[in-house]
Amino acid sequence: MQQFEEETYTKKEFDTKTWKRIFSFMKPLRRYAIIVVLCGVFLAVADLAYPLINRYGIDYIIENEDLSMLPYFIGVYVLFMAAMGTLVFTFIYFAEKVQNHLAYAIRQKAFKKLQELPFSYYDRTPAGWIMARMTSDSRQLSDMISWGLIDITWGGLMMIGLAVVMLVLNWQLALIVLSVLPILVYLSLYFRRKILKAFRNIRKQNSKITGAFNEGIGGAKTTKTLVLEESNYQDFDRLTSRMKKHSIRAAMFAGLYFPTILFIAAIATALVFYYGGLDVRDQVIQVGLLYVFVSYVGQFFDPIMQLANTIAHFQQAQASAERVVGLIDADPDIKDTPEVVERYGTILEPKKENWEPLHGDVTFENISFKYKKGERVLDNFNLQVKAGESVALVGHTGAGKSTIVNLICRFYEPTQGRILIDGKDYKERSLSWLHGHLGYVLQSPHLFSGTIRENIRYGNLEASEAEIIEAAKLVGAHEFIESFAEGYDTEVQEGGSRLSVGQKQLISFARALIKDPAILILDEATSSVDTATEQKIQKAIEVIMRGRTSFVIAHRLSTIVNADKILVLEHGKIIEAGSHEELLNNRAHYYQLYTNQFKETALSH
Repeated sequence: MQQFEEETYTKKEFDTKTWKRIFSFMKPLRRYAIIVVLCGVFLAVADLAYPLINRYGIDYIIENEDLSMLPYFIGVYVLFMAAMGTLVFTFIYFAEKVQNHLAYAIRQKAFKKLQELPFSYYDRTPAGWIMARMTSDSRQLSDMISWGLIDITWGGLMMIGLAVVMLVLNWQLALIVLSVLPILVYLSLYFRRKILKAFRNIRKQNSKITGAFNEGIGGAKTTKTLVLEESNYQDFDRLTSRMKKHSIRAAMFAGLYFPTILFIAAIATALVFYYGGLDVRDQVIQVGLLYVFVSYVGQFFDPIMQLANTIAHFQQAQASAERVVGLIDADPDIKDTPEVVERYGTILEPKKENWEPLHGDVTFENISFKYKKGERVLDNFNLQVKAGESVALVGHTGAGKSTIVNLICRFYEPTQGRILIDGKDYKERSLSWLHGHLGYVLQSPHLFSGTIRENIRYGNLEASEAEIIEAAKLVGAHEFIESFAEGYDTEVQEGGSRLSVGQKQLISFARALIKDPAILILDEATSSVDTATEQKIQKAIEVIMRGRTSFVIAHRLSTIVNADKILVLEHGKIIEAGSHEELLNNRAHYYQLYTNQFKETALSH
């Protein structure tokens, strides 16, 4: 089985294609984004104008000791500050809109892709990795783009505007300030590489930690019974220690960068004071102009630091962008052709009016299959099952039982050969058409948070109350459901933790029955329950299999004695086939398996 490598998402230093893809999510938000950018432009202009207004006060009111213009000066000042406050409020309001809408859009696209991706994707991708993309990465991207947009607009315009205004006011002093730019560019490029590498390592470790959380919570009972608390803690401690190491390294580079910028700014300010002071002494310039330059030096380095901070965050956000885009743009291993989509629709937008009925004939025609990384599981496998037949799959672990049902469900597709449903290659119809006619009951049944009624209705969202109750009665679940105080409104809690394994299994049978599938898959549905519950489930199996093509992966052979056809598998090949009585009379592999299991059951009692 192919293993997931997160490193494949962190190779490029700066990927413009990735950012172009992320910014494409902002198309519906263009109006808000334009307002945010315009606010940045006007704020940059206002910041440029602020020292010039003060220069007028210094040169023409204070220096000339003429207070006649003071009321007008104060009025202009108040209006200017009111305009600044309005601008700040506007850009904060619309930047927040962009942030929230963008986070919604990214999560919506990512979750939609998760619905479309085949089982093989989940089989090789850790749940923690997916969770990190849907939560922290999407939030970080929306924060970065919304606020980074205003910072880059404001910072870039401020630097250009300040350079132009300083050159117009006094080109000699302006050149003193601008002379430090090459040093700043070099430092920015150097620290950019270091910060990017550190933050990518942080994101990789964060995904591993999320995965460890997921496994630790999901396997809490196993951890307790195997006394693995100390071992798990040590493993988790190693992960968090690496996270701490990379975080400290990132903080160190960020911590070195900003003081360096401040030091260079201090040098530039000192040079302006020195040479500007000489010019004031020699009456070459006025005090107000020196004040403007000193203010502009501080303002000039402030956007540089702001841009540096934004770039540092972009380094961190790029690691998130690569992963989110990697999820959203993941190419499904299994997908319908454009012709099939046009006729039958997609998983999320099916065209059910074009769906043909599924009768249940299933044919494996010279099927070979191997996982992307692994040995060949099936080789030239052939099987024909007529509609309404029940087929049991028996064999040791690794014999190919699960692979066969996964191929039937089109969770995977054959490497070679064809699978025919009702005489037609199932690739010529849509995934949604096939899955809409399938019922699948797992060995470990999964219930969703909600009520028992809701979990049964998931099989058919249009089912009436009477149909839900009838399905529960047919599989033998109605009695225990009614024993709860809330009855069908009983909350099953996360994963159905409030119910026993047998109760969850019966509800999953009711859910499958109410769907009325043409093809039914039972994956060792009785292997995790006691004998008394097994008898109830066996009755439910008989009800649900009636009139349907059924494939049963059997662990307890006593549950498949009535199957129309039993296939004994070994290394992906059928080594025996027949009814229960026929295989017992052959006294071969099935006979040995059945008698050994019968003896084990007798001894255990």
